[in-house]
Amino acid sequence: MGYRVAVVGATGAVGREVIKTLSERGFPVDGIVALASGRLLGTEISFGEKTVLKVQSLEKHDFKASDLALFCATPAVAAAHAPRAAAAGCMVVELSGQFHLEFDVPLLVPEVNPQALARAAKRRIVATPSAAVVQLAVALKPLHDLARVKRVVVSTYQAVSGAGKEAMDELWSQTRGLFVNELGASEQFTKQMAFNVIPHIDGFMEDGATREEWKLAVETRKVLDPDVQVVATCVRVPVFIGHGMAVTVEFESEITEEQAHRALHDFPGVIVLDKRDDGGYVTPVETVGEDAVYVSRLRRDPTVPHGLAFWCATDNLRKGTALNAVQVAELLHERGMLGKPAR
Repeated sequence: MGYRVAVVGATGAVGREVIKTLSERGFPVDGIVALASGRLLGTEISFGEKTVLKVQSLEKHDFKASDLALFCATPAVAAAHAPRAAAAGCMVVELSGQFHLEFDVPLLVPEVNPQALARAAKRRIVATPSAAVVQLAVALKPLHDLARVKRVVVSTYQAVSGAGKEAMDELWSQTRGLFVNELGASEQFTKQMAFNVIPHIDGFMEDGATREEWKLAVETRKVLDPDVQVVATCVRVPVFIGHGMAVTVEFESEITEEQAHRALHDFPGVIVLDKRDDGGYVTPVETVGEDAVYVSRLRRDPTVPHGLAFWCATDNLRKGTALNAVQVAELLHERGMLGKPAR
């Protein structure tokens, strides 16, 4: 006995990772359909070891035949089809950002704010934050519970996979081209990505911040606590998969390194690997395929009365995106919010 599941945007990197994660975690599926549009129809995608899915038309799909839809496509696709799915009685988990800041759509990281799921009952849409917000919120939550976070200063080092398959292809093409003196044009990024870092993700706003930096602050407050102040600098780096972050946190009350270590160690979804010697930390490449947010280099910030600094890294496609969405689906299942399972 399981649920009828639809994955929208199934041919993209995130959609494929969602399908893989559903299978690996044994989500109760009784029929799964992969949906996309245009030239991608008919593409074959594996679900588990024995099942091959042929991509079907999103426009023609009747969501009355689905209990759960995971939207891994663009905001425009989500805007057009997620309300249609919800109106058909299907519960929607939406990953694109289209509904992130709407009041009656919960923005969910299951380890951090599971109580927000109750707000999904009316519109039947649950949003998941950007990968960077998932990573930051999971790392901050046990510390916030311990001493209340007052202010966060974060610099992100974000993998190109966060910009999609074409961005990954451009990094690969430019890297290869540099070795044969044939550097290709920069079409996915504003400047050369190979062997470079670009302090620019998404468009610029009037105050000089980029939309990615603005979203990181606003979404973190919605997930964690509206009173937390966040300032971010978001940087794209020539890494295929795996986001890194340098985080400095000011707390309202005293917190020691030992207390922070213990709280992080005991929190689900966090692994602390922090040895003060060469290699005693986790880098983005080591997180690929892993489920956890890894925390390293935890230390006191001597510039404020109650401050800590740390480094964290995670697989942005896995925990940052696909796993978080599947964990939301699991929570919906546990709370009986997916309707009557199909037999």
